[in-house]
Amino acid sequence: MKDLTIDNITENVHFINAQCSDRRLKFILERLVSHAHDLVRETRLSTEEWMTAIEFLTQVGQTCTETRQEFILLSDVLGISLLVDAIDHPKPPGASEGTVLGPFHTHEAQNIEHGGGIASDPEGEPLLVLCTVRDSAGKPLEDVKIDVWETDSKGFYDVQYANHDGPDGRAILTSDKEGIFWFKAIVPVPYPIPSDGPVGKLLSKLGRHCYRPSHMHFMFNHPVYDPLITALYLKNDPYETSDAVFGVKNTLVVELGRVEDEAVASKYGVKVGSALMKYDFVLVTKEEALNLRYENAAAAMKAQGKKMDYLNGLPVPEVD
Repeated sequence: MKDLTIDNITENVHFINAQCSDRRLKFILERLVSHAHDLVRETRLSTEEWMTAIEFLTQVGQTCTETRQEFILLSDVLGISLLVDAIDHPKPPGASEGTVLGPFHTHEAQNIEHGGGIASDPEGEPLLVLCTVRDSAGKPLEDVKIDVWETDSKGFYDVQYANHDGPDGRAILTSDKEGIFWFKAIVPVPYPIPSDGPVGKLLSKLGRHCYRPSHMHFMFNHPVYDPLITALYLKNDPYETSDAVFGVKNTLVVELGRVEDEAVASKYGVKVGSALMKYDFVLVTKEEALNLRYENAAAAMKAQGKKMDYLNGLPVPEVD
């Protein structure tokens, strides 16, 4: 720990941190320090620039509230949220892909029966959402908890209003014996992510817009199946290919239909001509996801020439 220099500071930090007994934490910190130090050396980072970064992160933290998570927003706009989800919740072919949670999920949503409405906005275009949830073999999944949420017709979530006094545009449903769940909502609209905080200022500095394409969020939970956080995006939305938080995937883009049959309209209690969103979600078991996480991690470590042990499908350096 003497005569620390630009060249030996990294190995000294690793030496001190190596006392950590948590193998996974020690590995993550070792790589974090290595990459951070390399960034400083590669860019010849100045004291002024580093203080600007610290002040920015401080402002991000100070902007967070119970209903606004600015750090999640920062993670989203840097593409980190989607990357972490893709690695931690890998999907085999045919399974529904995940996407970003976003900063406006809450635990306020109430349980509703099939056919219930989630939105009170009278200016929104009525939408019937009719979906199924199955396993990778096509078997309908019963008793899956589905959390759904969306903005109002102006592009705001309920918690963004100062007079917010309860959930709106969100609900929790449970799939039936046939794996079906359905509800009434409004057609999603594009909207800007919050741009009045430090993340918004960063986007402005980068010359980026702050808009998200029209979408509706879905989150699936079941004791046997790997959690799925996803969303459905409307085809041909002006921001479909430039989502500010990198959430769009081709398999999650849908084209709205119309309820054209009177019998169908009557069955679901909507008007003929109403907008219709249909989708078949496919979940994978926790065991499938764990095995795939391990396979992907092992392949990635092999490509890097690293021999590793694995804890819960996650790599850690081998013990000497």
